[in-house]
Amino acid sequence: MHVSAVLKRKGRDVVTVHPTHSIAAVAEVLSRHRIGTVLVVDDLGHPAGVVSERDIVRLIATEGPAALDRRTGDVMTHPVVTCAPSDTMSEVMAVMTERHIRHLPVMDGGALVGMVSIGDAVKARLDDAELEVDSMRTFVAGVR
Repeated sequence: MHVSAVLKRKGRDVVTVHPTHSIAAVAEVLSRHRIGTVLVVDDLGHPAGVVSERDIVRLIATEGPAALDRRTGDVMTHPVVTCAPSDTMSEVMAVMTERHIRHLPVMDGGALVGMVSIGDAVKARLDDAELEVDSMRTFVAGVR
């Protein structure tokens, strides 16, 4: 299964913040949208970094409540690792595993077109396995 198929199913919406936003503002965005990671984009809408719930928790653990006033651009993880709509979800899963990341922005010709998560990759793998099982059942049932 390709990334494009996953985006077709789940949609292409990406929640973003600006590097000048405070960590408190990012936490509010994460909570409001019920997501674990937000993409940080520059003034042109290009990915500049990512901030996750884990990043915020670690920051608060080391800096205390003052961490909430920090600028997102100062604490975001960068550079951003991306994928393309033509990539397979198996390739995406391999990158996520190798890099220890859970979200990949999807870029197409320099434009942000979506975001895929480790959950999307696992679901795609399960869907592929189910299709394979169904194909095998059909094949075995058809052979007499």
